[in-house]
Amino acid sequence: MSALAFVVLALVALALGGYVLSGELRGLYARRRRARAARQPQPRFDPGIERRAELKARALLRSIVNPEEWEMYRDLGFIRIVGRGPRGSGRASADPSGGLPPDGHFSYLIYPHKPIVAYLPGSNSLLSEYCVEFPDRSERLYGRRLPDSDDVLAKWMLIRADEETLLRGANMHLPGRQIDPQRVRRDLWRLAEWERARAGRAMPSEAGAA
Repeated sequence: MSALAFVVLALVALALGGYVLSGELRGLYARRRRARAARQPQPRFDPGIERRAELKARALLRSIVNPEEWEMYRDLGFIRIVGRGPRGSGRASADPSGGLPPDGHFSYLIYPHKPIVAYLPGSNSLLSEYCVEFPDRSERLYGRRLPDSDDVLAKWMLIRADEETLLRGANMHLPGRQIDPQRVRRDLWRLAEWERARAGRAMPSEAGAA
């Protein structure tokens, strides 16, 4: 074998050896990184952190919405808002391309972390679901969802401040896309019973005051 061929074979062997060695070193480095990550102390789970956040959110919600809406949320788990329509007209436009309900008075049911449900009072005909999300941008340990009451308050404020933006800008779906229509109708029945009971409790106090 000539000296040149020997040198070439030696260089090839050296290159292959270096490649194998670099692979072993990369594997060793990756294993050490995983081992260090496993040894790092994990954040201690605080089962009360979400409850405390929700209690603060409920206190804020109560301080902003009216007494009837707060009692409704406390007792039923949702809030009903009577719609005013675009530009505060009190009635909705019949423009189907804008995603608005048909002409007539309408209301909304606000659930935590679920679409806003629009319906026609009286007939309780379900119109549509409006999907809006308000992610928590802060560094939270257990996810990016707002506390339930903060989510309800954000939707309440959106409807009160700019209902037309909700109607025209939110993702609109037919009833039943995310919330069972039977559940909504059951909630509307519960709401009617709740309002009758609340009115009955108010009558004796009004008679006493007279």
